[in-house]
Amino acid sequence: MSGSWRQLEGHIVDGRFPLQRCLGAGEESAVFLTQSGDRDPQPAAIKLVLADSRDSDLLVSRWKRAAELSHPHLIRLFHFGTCQLDEIARFYVVMEYAEENLAGVLTERPLSEVEVREMLEPVLDALAYLHREGFVHGHLTPDNIMAVSDQLKISCDGISKAGELPIRARKREVYDPPEFGATGASPAADVWSLGMTVVQAVTQRLPNQVGATLDPVLPETLPAVFSGMVADCLQSDSQKRPTVAAIAARFRQTSSEAEGRNSIPPYDSSRRRPYLLPTAAAGIALAAIVVGTWLVRRSVPSPIPGQTSVQAQPVSKSLPEVDQAEKRANREKEVSPEIAPSPVPPPHAVTPKPSGDSVSGQVTRRVLPNVPQKARDTITGRVTVRVRVSVDPSGRVVSSTLDSAGPSRYFAELALQAARRWEFRPPQVQGHDVSSDWILRFELTRTATEVRPIRVSP
Repeated sequence: MSGSWRQLEGHIVDGRFPLQRCLGAGEESAVFLTQSGDRDPQPAAIKLVLADSRDSDLLVSRWKRAAELSHPHLIRLFHFGTCQLDEIARFYVVMEYAEENLAGVLTERPLSEVEVREMLEPVLDALAYLHREGFVHGHLTPDNIMAVSDQLKISCDGISKAGELPIRARKREVYDPPEFGATGASPAADVWSLGMTVVQAVTQRLPNQVGATLDPVLPETLPAVFSGMVADCLQSDSQKRPTVAAIAARFRQTSSEAEGRNSIPPYDSSRRRPYLLPTAAAGIALAAIVVGTWLVRRSVPSPIPGQTSVQAQPVSKSLPEVDQAEKRANREKEVSPEIAPSPVPPPHAVTPKPSGDSVSGQVTRRVLPNVPQKARDTITGRVTVRVRVSVDPSGRVVSSTLDSAGPSRYFAELALQAARRWEFRPPQVQGHDVSSDWILRFELTRTATEVRPIRVSP
């Protein structure tokens, strides 16, 4: 970390953005923790760049264009401008603050196949949006794939129009394609960077590059599930690389084919669509998903020098009725055996009636999610999923929805499927069976699954 940048801690930019702590710094830029908002200040990140009259207009215009973009998987830019700190002119941009980035996770462990797929969907979605709007990312790396609360986002403070050259000359990095510096930013260059990032995410290492005209040598440990896609992305001839939209469409298809199965089919490289061919439907409509279980939440972020950061969003609070129901469940200590099915009380059993001439409902059959051990091994700590089920007077589940999906759509879907198969002894009001609503709280760890049923109505 540059000492000169760190000395700026405690300064205030533009009279309203305090430089609370230096998160990372390079020779020409640094990122600080700050806060944004007058009435309810929230943590944010501010990036400072040494001003240069030769590129000032271009840099500010790029930030202005980026701030006008709107996508759930792009970092939001809040403010930008110029300032004087220690009598030195600097540019600044205020943006969301990240709790975590992929680079930090990869220092500890690689991602599983499931986690890589969960990472790819939002990244592909955001890249396709940029390309559709005529922009390119220009520097897709694990540093710039970040987590904001329960969403994965990529940085956007460095985006440019397709064909634009970098504002400032820099050396070619391992994530840059062979044509770097000759053709300017391009969608094909983003595809190359995506391929390099996927290899590193799965293997914690990058492919060996033996020359500018030869395709990189992929690690032998790269799973076949991704080898076809990566080989397509890392073709030295940029015209032969598939579009982001084509990659996303293929993954969307294989994900649909894999639904209900534990195995993940490989990407079919024979269906690629190179940049040489026009794409009739450049846009993709992938559902926004939450960050996969690779997210290791930390109280202090560990960004890489020069990275963009994002704002930590508060965790959504539970619904009041769920909170009350959980307290009621704790008081009653309603614990059912975690097997499926659970025995139904015999006909002669007498259930105590609470006041109001009503009888509480009971679980008669519980089903746990079928979680492969390989997927469990990706869990860090505990994954919590809450499913809300509506039960008819006969005790059958008639509808189920996710009340809280938790950090992974994969585990959320498994919990949702299991919840649909639960059965209940319905509660009674004035001697009649009535419909009821329940929250099933699934908690998954690497070794076990626990579930707690909570009746929320009547």
